[in-house]
Amino acid sequence: MVSKTDDIPASVPSCNPVDLADEAGDGAQDSKESSKTSLKESCGCGHSADTAMVNGDGAHGHTEEAESKQDGNGEADGGEDSNEQEVIVIQDTGFTVKIQAPGTEPFDLQVSPQEMVQEIHQVLMDREDTCHRTCFSLQLDGNVLDNFAELKSIEGLQEGSLLKVVEEPYTVREARIHVRHIRDLLKSLDPSDAYNGVDCNSLSFLSIFTDGDLGDSGKRKKKGNELEQIDCTPPEHILPGSKERPLVPLQPQNKDWKPMQCLKVLTMSGWNPPPGNRKMHGDLMYLYIVTVEERHVSLTASTRGFYLNQSTTYTFNPKPANPSFLSHSLVELLSQISPAFKKNFTALQKKRVQRHPFERIATPFQVYSWTAPQVDHAMDCVRAEDAYTSRLGYEEHIPGQTRDWNEELQTTRELPRKNLPERLLRERAIFKVHSDFAAAATRGAMAVIDGNVMAINPGEETRMQMFIWNNIFFSLGFDVRDHYRELGGDAAAHAAPTNDLNGVRAYGAVDVEGLYTLGTVVVDYRGYRVTAQSIIPGILEREQEQSVIYGSIDFGKTVVSHSKYLELLEKTSRPLKVQRHNVLNEKDDKVELCSSVECKGIIGNDGRHYILDLLRTFPPDLNFLPVEGEELPPESQRQGFPRQHRHRLACLRQELIEAFVEHRYLLFMKMAALQLMQQKANKDTKTDTPAITETSDTPSESNADTTQTQTAASDPPTVTEVPADSTNQTDSNTSAATEAVKEGEENSAKPATNGPLDLTTTQNGECKNPLEGKELEESIPGLAQAKELAETLVGEDGSCIDPKSREVVLNACKAVGSISNTSFDIRFNPDIFSPGVRFPDDCADDVQKQKQLLKDAAAFLVSCQVPSLVKDCLDHSALPMDGATLTEALRQRGINIRYLGSVLEFVDKTPAKAQLEHFYRIGISELITRCAKHIFKTYLQGVELSALSAAVSHFLNCFLSSFPDAVAHLPPDELVSRRKSRKRRNRVPGGGDNTAWASLTPSELWKNIASEAQSYYHFTIQCDGVDQVVEKYGLQKITLLREISVKTGIQILIKEYNFDSRHKPAFTEEDILNIFPVVKHVNPKASDAFHFFQSGQAKVQQGFLKEGCELINEALNLFNNVYGAMHVEICACLRLLARLNYIMGDHPEALSNQQKAVLMSERVLGIEHPNTIQEYMHLALYCFANGQLSTALKLLYRARYLMLMVTGEDHPEMALLDSNIGLVLHGVMEYDLSLRFLENALTINTKYHGPRSLKVALSHHLVARVYESKAEFRSALQHEKEGYTIYKNQMGEGHEKTKESSEYLKYLTQQAVALQRTMNEIYKNGSNASIMPLKFTAPSMASVLEQLNIINGIIFIPLSQKDLENLKAEVQRRQQLQELGKIEETTEDSRLELEDKIPID
Repeated sequence: MVSKTDDIPASVPSCNPVDLADEAGDGAQDSKESSKTSLKESCGCGHSADTAMVNGDGAHGHTEEAESKQDGNGEADGGEDSNEQEVIVIQDTGFTVKIQAPGTEPFDLQVSPQEMVQEIHQVLMDREDTCHRTCFSLQLDGNVLDNFAELKSIEGLQEGSLLKVVEEPYTVREARIHVRHIRDLLKSLDPSDAYNGVDCNSLSFLSIFTDGDLGDSGKRKKKGNELEQIDCTPPEHILPGSKERPLVPLQPQNKDWKPMQCLKVLTMSGWNPPPGNRKMHGDLMYLYIVTVEERHVSLTASTRGFYLNQSTTYTFNPKPANPSFLSHSLVELLSQISPAFKKNFTALQKKRVQRHPFERIATPFQVYSWTAPQVDHAMDCVRAEDAYTSRLGYEEHIPGQTRDWNEELQTTRELPRKNLPERLLRERAIFKVHSDFAAAATRGAMAVIDGNVMAINPGEETRMQMFIWNNIFFSLGFDVRDHYRELGGDAAAHAAPTNDLNGVRAYGAVDVEGLYTLGTVVVDYRGYRVTAQSIIPGILEREQEQSVIYGSIDFGKTVVSHSKYLELLEKTSRPLKVQRHNVLNEKDDKVELCSSVECKGIIGNDGRHYILDLLRTFPPDLNFLPVEGEELPPESQRQGFPRQHRHRLACLRQELIEAFVEHRYLLFMKMAALQLMQQKANKDTKTDTPAITETSDTPSESNADTTQTQTAASDPPTVTEVPADSTNQTDSNTSAATEAVKEGEENSAKPATNGPLDLTTTQNGECKNPLEGKELEESIPGLAQAKELAETLVGEDGSCIDPKSREVVLNACKAVGSISNTSFDIRFNPDIFSPGVRFPDDCADDVQKQKQLLKDAAAFLVSCQVPSLVKDCLDHSALPMDGATLTEALRQRGINIRYLGSVLEFVDKTPAKAQLEHFYRIGISELITRCAKHIFKTYLQGVELSALSAAVSHFLNCFLSSFPDAVAHLPPDELVSRRKSRKRRNRVPGGGDNTAWASLTPSELWKNIASEAQSYYHFTIQCDGVDQVVEKYGLQKITLLREISVKTGIQILIKEYNFDSRHKPAFTEEDILNIFPVVKHVNPKASDAFHFFQSGQAKVQQGFLKEGCELINEALNLFNNVYGAMHVEICACLRLLARLNYIMGDHPEALSNQQKAVLMSERVLGIEHPNTIQEYMHLALYCFANGQLSTALKLLYRARYLMLMVTGEDHPEMALLDSNIGLVLHGVMEYDLSLRFLENALTINTKYHGPRSLKVALSHHLVARVYESKAEFRSALQHEKEGYTIYKNQMGEGHEKTKESSEYLKYLTQQAVALQRTMNEIYKNGSNASIMPLKFTAPSMASVLEQLNIINGIIFIPLSQKDLENLKAEVQRRQQLQELGKIEETTEDSRLELEDKIPID
């Protein structure tokens, strides 16, 4: 009953086809990120983002735990028993205190014992009536409360206590904080920070379509007469078939953003700082203000508050004016001297408080918008000051001023993690430091490229320079000192940082105590790649040679090792599948390593063991690494591998390694089982033929009868040998094999947990989630028996009675390439094929095996993963909508982007190519924009700052404009006199001739794109201009513009661009507003929250909605606790909650949760991200169910507009959207409009699901209903007949869908006959005919809603209590069967059948 994907475990990298439709795009971002803010209702502000409070009711703490024990999925492992108490501890109930502020009535505030006093400060600074105070203390019975004390630790503070707000004297710091806060209040509705991408602001437009908050608007409108007043006509450009794709509607104008002006100018005065004699009178600083009434005034900020002084612009007279209006708050002072300020400030604050908190809370990582309107640049003292002071590397609000990033990153890792509260604290600290570090690193990287940071080696040429800023080390992505010469020079130096980041991410996720990695952020900005790293204490004082005590600094020529490092890395070797191995050093001695040679170990001055340079954490990808004298398996060769790549650092992705090991594990189980059957067969004849021994050739990947390798069961930690006592149960060798199979089946009636081989234990030491075991087994027929038999191999004590079974395990191990002979254990040696690394002779066998394993893994990618991706796209369990979601889909299956060309070729050869057209189109557009990005990168490096906008607009013209001879306008050197300009030395890193960029022409650029596609992706594009490409592949220029802008960080002016004009170029330099960094960093995870989320999903699937709902709510609280209020995972959590609320009949609650999900998706992923489009569709459904029809339509129209822009009309998801729109329009009796959308949906469904699909049948039925309402019975009959035929062929005569359809056909026929009679009567008798009144039925809202639910995959079943009991029993029975692999996955088409009986979608 939950959307198709919500039942797929969220972010296990190797997880089953995550349905990108629902989870579109980064909805996966390494995980479906998710939560509900624990915002205080009183103020609706984000302060409690940092609280450790989890606002749940302590009631369901116990039940959850009990439940999660029963879910039979091995989810509740030992570690979770302890959660029961912990969860309850966290849920201390809140209490109410009274607050008395000067000049206001006392008011009540709900607080929780975990909160700190500081959070009450935050609430007061956000409340409408106290927001202008910043410098105050809270007092209880005359005692000042400590800001950092938790409320529960304060004596005498209880329900109903009165806290007094007492004004405190200012200091310079407090005065500045006050001015900054007032500035923020004045700017609170101004979106310019979101457009400029600063302070983690981002855009959100939902409120424009819902006219404010949905909760209220529902109550305000009278539902009865709503029908009459709706204007349903959509704007022309979103009607089906419309070709125009305007850009302006992307950002509708928000009337609230035309700010009410409160002041003309508020700025620091030129008289600062106060001279000594005034300092001794308490002057802290001077401000200069121009009011709306054009009154110019000078203010003094003193320790007692703010007052007018007598200075003017040119004379300094600090004496108080008369009257001086001394006020503790700047707002009170300004309200006295400017009536306009008073009026507008009050109105502004009213508006500010009405906005949904999610519209204004900061996001954890900065989101940039690729379009923006022209924003007026206003005077702003705080912004100006920020640009030059605090931002240059020290932040004012921290004691000690500069942050020691390394210390913060490492100490948060060292926090205790024994129980839930400790883990939450630790994860929250890690997440907070990471997001702060990412922001600081981004600012620093931009400062470095913009030339605002002094290099630490200023004498060297610019490409080689390194920088330190704000305790972060920056280096450029060029190959300095020929470090990477062997590996591909600059191309390798460009790829290394991202590989390194993946390594840091992997080691961070394993989280071994005592092993430390560096904070790492990779920033691409203005054509340069900058790596930002935290600094190991003491590293700068030492030479690298002395400090490295593990690994190699010269790619393996000299190698050292260290026992402590081996011990620490050994702990990571199982989860990361890294094999311990020996290499030779320069003296030909053996050195043992447990990582690649490049990985260096350095002990910092703080005594911590750091590892860095993790660029080869994962094994090399042989498809892109031709090696002399090595042959790849035939599957790879058939597709033209190995191919030459730009560099030799191409690695396999972690997701691929997981999937491959998974796949081998299944193979292992099958081999063992087969051999046992053979042994049984041979038992009595005593022939004792050896079991199937391994042939020289490893079983080839393609024929290993499972293409479904995406699942993740788990490798048992060990599979030791076991008495095969089951072998003496049969007598005749003929029936032995069949007997064995039978026996397997009998046993499989009870869950197979007799051996330690429980499929959901752990996969190589990593906890896997509960849902996967079962999916795995559904997809592999016969696994149950294999498992049963292999079970018998595993003994409790590991002692082996029967040497036969030892032999069985040995053979199976050999066959699958396990590194151990007694258990299944696959690991990779990352140094194989590394140039410069030599192995000892006695390891030759091992090395050979490892080489084979790598070849198999490369072949597995090509022969299993790519086909499985295409299969998922065919059955629509993966639905990419744009470049980002396509990339996501590839990466989840472990396919690197460099395979994009191969994937597209595979699609091209697929028989069902027509049904993959959307995928192919998105792939081509991604490939082209990525090639353009590569070219743009080098193009920008030769451009000096003053020509940047001209260069970018010229590039976009060459890329997208039909204007044949785009000529660059060289900026007329406004400022440089001719004579001087020759002498100016350019210090741009790598800069050559500064005007080379201007000579680029469209045909040359497209030639370059085609050759880049050929050389990088090995894909042929035969087009020499943008118009040909658009024509040939059905692309849209606006989509290409969005993709290239997002990938390169360009921000353009939002206006209508005429791409197709042959007379003038589309872009001018005025259209390029900004260029942003593109940032890659680690996303720390909230592990406990995630487990709750998964158990919740599991419960929901088993049909226990209420328990599921409680678990998900709990997950939401924990997510909030770790991530604060805004995060992608919280978004997924809210979506699922809304869906559950809706299914359980709580429509208003569903609406409120889904509204949060939409706002969060807009803010965290972007306003036109595919995920956001999905969220808009869900919200529209819940609005309709709540009777808010016009809002539902507006939301659907918005979703359709976004989808047209992101991917165009020809996409399977468009069918669902159009069915939704058509149904709502049918409901409001706009029949002709409704038909346009429904018939479009019918066309698209027929194209992508095949004319015989049930989706098409449903589409026919919807169209028939509209024709019936229009009384065009002939057309209605025609469509319903089509539908009926499909149901009959697919489901059979007896199925209720078929019966329903035939009933409806009868009814339509009767209506048609009645109508004909009436017409005949009229013809016969003319005007005096007695006419039977015809029934023209407007559809009831209930029937429309029912159809809406069906197309959105939500099916309600009216059930009695008894039915419910039976259903639960049935669901549990199915669960058990599924766990034993009995039920094959139902095919897409028979899914409907299942839905009819059971609330699982």
